[in-house]
Amino acid sequence: MQAQNFVGGTWKSGSGEKILNYNPATREPVSEANSSSEQDVQEAVVKAGAAFELWRKKPAPLRGEYLYQIGMLLKERKQRIARLISLEVGKTKVEAEGEVQEAIDMAFYMAGEGRRMFGHTIPSELPDKWTMSAREPVGIIGAISAFNFPVAVPSWKILPSLILGNTVVWKPSPETPATATEFTRCFEDAGLPPGVFNLILGDAQPGQFLVEEPRVAHISFTGSTETGKVVYESAAKQLKRVSLELGGKNAIIVLKDANLELAAEGIVWAAFGTSGQRCTAASRVIIEEGIYDQLLQRILQITSQLNIGDVRDENVDVGPLINENSIEKVEAYIKRAVEENIKVHCGGKRLEGLPGHFFAPTVLGPVDPTSPLAKEEIFGPVLCLIKAQGLDEAIKINNSVSYGLSTAVFTRNVNHAFTGIKGIDTGIVYVNHGTTGAEIQLPFGGTKDTGNGMREAGQAALDAFSEWKTIYIDYSDKLQRAQIDTDLL
Repeated sequence: MQAQNFVGGTWKSGSGEKILNYNPATREPVSEANSSSEQDVQEAVVKAGAAFELWRKKPAPLRGEYLYQIGMLLKERKQRIARLISLEVGKTKVEAEGEVQEAIDMAFYMAGEGRRMFGHTIPSELPDKWTMSAREPVGIIGAISAFNFPVAVPSWKILPSLILGNTVVWKPSPETPATATEFTRCFEDAGLPPGVFNLILGDAQPGQFLVEEPRVAHISFTGSTETGKVVYESAAKQLKRVSLELGGKNAIIVLKDANLELAAEGIVWAAFGTSGQRCTAASRVIIEEGIYDQLLQRILQITSQLNIGDVRDENVDVGPLINENSIEKVEAYIKRAVEENIKVHCGGKRLEGLPGHFFAPTVLGPVDPTSPLAKEEIFGPVLCLIKAQGLDEAIKINNSVSYGLSTAVFTRNVNHAFTGIKGIDTGIVYVNHGTTGAEIQLPFGGTKDTGNGMREAGQAALDAFSEWKTIYIDYSDKLQRAQIDTDLL
């Protein structure tokens, strides 16, 4: 498939070098695209800027009608888009379809915000004076997304931006141009005015151009913490607004009063779904002493039943990693585990005999909580088991890493559940469920090195992509000075 940029309502090839994209399960070609030059990015920004003045004036309920149409088109094309996700990313059919459903849900949810974009009315301290606040768009949004959720995560950025009256220039991962193209066609076919939504393809350089472009008011970036820091620093030089959604080192705490069958099932799904390539993937399991061996055996039993292979086979549970670099990174961590005398209970190696980038689901343990394996994001199918004496120590171990995205607690004791909720320092907490499975009507994001405090999805997304305007209307027909003329009545 030949993928192209979509700029100002027109499809056109980028003017940079050609990028070839391959199916990570088979290494067969899937798509090709030309990377975008600085001039291509500037053209998209100019088109977005011209469209902004008209789009922001369109009443929000009417903007919502476009989003409803986008949602309907996504729903009609769900299977087609999911198939491209599977081909480009290596997700199983059920995961790919779930991802598209997330974008459908976001489209309908944010369309409704066109009639619910509430401000505030607040009493004034002075007579015959009316005060209120309202949301305003910020301008051009530069959205930069990663390969692992090529539809869901962009929908968290693009759809809230549009309903608020912003225009968007989106730079997806170079690994997913075909998926990005098919997703963009839903916006085109919904009839959005030219320039409201723009797609630029390419590697990291077009993203850098977008970050540095002074006419872009806000950068929303999803990717690694290292790259996120570079984006933040570059944008800060222009006092540009930034939303960062970065890495995670998520843990599942399992207490001795937990349903261990449920815990093991939730752990395996959270650890090995999408081959561990989720920012919310479970990378650590912190187990209360006394149930370690029992839980380990149940995890190993379920893991041994996973089918690994080409996701075009609907019986496959775990697909490939995205590329050879990812395989090599995981191998380096396994080598470190061996050097630290950590037992490899299963997996620990790439799968031979398969043409793609496959690595066996791996369980390590016990792992010292201070080991790099227990602290650094691996972003692959590797699960580290850690022992803890009780809930207090488990919370301490959970909070000891530099990330703070998602944590789960398995317990049947309500006191333990609420103690965990209160003490855990992450943006998302699950009780009796794994660390993955965020719903679009709730804020998504984390603490510490997981981001910069901004949130995506839910009502919080409106705060990320809008400015508050405070309005004072004085109809007293005289000068009234706030904080001074307080004795007028």
